[in-house]
Amino acid sequence: MEIQTCGKPIDSLLEKVLCMNILSSDYFKELYRLKTYHEVIDEIYNQVDHVEPWMTGNCRGPSTAFCLLYKFFTMKLTVKQMHGLLKHPDSPYIRAIGFLYLRYAADPKTLWSWFEPYIKDEEEFSPGSSGRMTTMGVYVRDLLLGQNFWTTRFLLLLLLYVRRSNAGRMHASLTLPGLELEAQPRTSICIGTILILFSPESLFLCCGR
Repeated sequence: MEIQTCGKPIDSLLEKVLCMNILSSDYFKELYRLKTYHEVIDEIYNQVDHVEPWMTGNCRGPSTAFCLLYKFFTMKLTVKQMHGLLKHPDSPYIRAIGFLYLRYAADPKTLWSWFEPYIKDEEEFSPGSSGRMTTMGVYVRDLLLGQNFWTTRFLLLLLLYVRRSNAGRMHASLTLPGLELEAQPRTSICIGTILILFSPESLFLCCGR
């Protein structure tokens, strides 16, 4: 079963300039030789040492990580394959690219169910080329809460917190700049192009379209 996606064409998941540079890069063209999911994983293991979008130093162009991320976009990963990436024991960069795939391509309403088990993940690695270490849990939280990823931008997610009252009833609220909403769980509100879904879980995600 394929992962439930946001429905956007793969060439619009990333910013236009980054996408064009990936598609025209010699390295990405070399990836045509990789035909299977496991071959791409092996390439990540052997070649990726950071997940910034662009190469660093004197070299210019899309990073190895983002070329391989785009390669996964073209393969339309399944749920089973994604679980394999997120739990992979051999390299944190295999896992990190899996989370990036979800952040860019998955249906935003499914993101919390994918990310929640890893919020406190303690595996350490360096997402950037600077060598600064963090944990996978912090990386995952940054993907959810942030809109900027180095020089690229994600689709904005709105975070909904649900709390239980003293009487045991669930109470949902969402605060935006200049706007505060309250609703009972399992209802929805549409504001302009933003669909807000209320759920009885402790945290739920929705997005602007």
